[in-house]
Amino acid sequence: MAEAERIIGTPDSEGAEGADEAAAQPAEQPRGRRRILALFLVALFAYLLDLGSKILVVEKLEGHEPIRVIGDLLKFEAIRNPGAAFGMGEAFTIIFTCIATVVIIVIVRLARKLYSLPWAIALGLLLGGALGNLTDRIFRSPGVFEGAVVDFIAPAHFAVFNLADSAIVVGGFLIVILSFRGLDPDGTVHKD
Repeated sequence: MAEAERIIGTPDSEGAEGADEAAAQPAEQPRGRRRILALFLVALFAYLLDLGSKILVVEKLEGHEPIRVIGDLLKFEAIRNPGAAFGMGEAFTIIFTCIATVVIIVIVRLARKLYSLPWAIALGLLLGGALGNLTDRIFRSPGVFEGAVVDFIAPAHFAVFNLADSAIVVGGFLIVILSFRGLDPDGTVHKD
């Protein structure tokens, strides 16, 4: 009789299943909350590291000669970049500001369904990097939503970048790896 009620789904069996689901849910919620906390801690760490490095660069390096770290291979040089990566799109600063804002909103909304620690780390890096560059776009000259991003890491024969850019690239790379491995943000694994 209990088997038949389970299959048919009578009110009594639905109540029992609901009780089972309610009992299982508290165990899942803390796990999800820990992943969300991890996402925001990684984002905060990446953001503060980027912000601190930019404050230091503006104070100590802007208007001065570049600092050679590894001969001609790597130097620190303060550059204001109004465009996107590699200095392209200088006339579209407001568009990059809007894109960064949308990325931040999408990550925050996705956080509610996050049950994977690797995804939390990857999205946290993206969020922290996007917030770092968005802060520059909002608060730096020449004006609100048109600010130039402070870049300072200058490898030889490559574009000048900052720690926010690095966080975005590493986060994006991790997302590609997680996607190829079949791991979804909700913790499910697909074997294709």
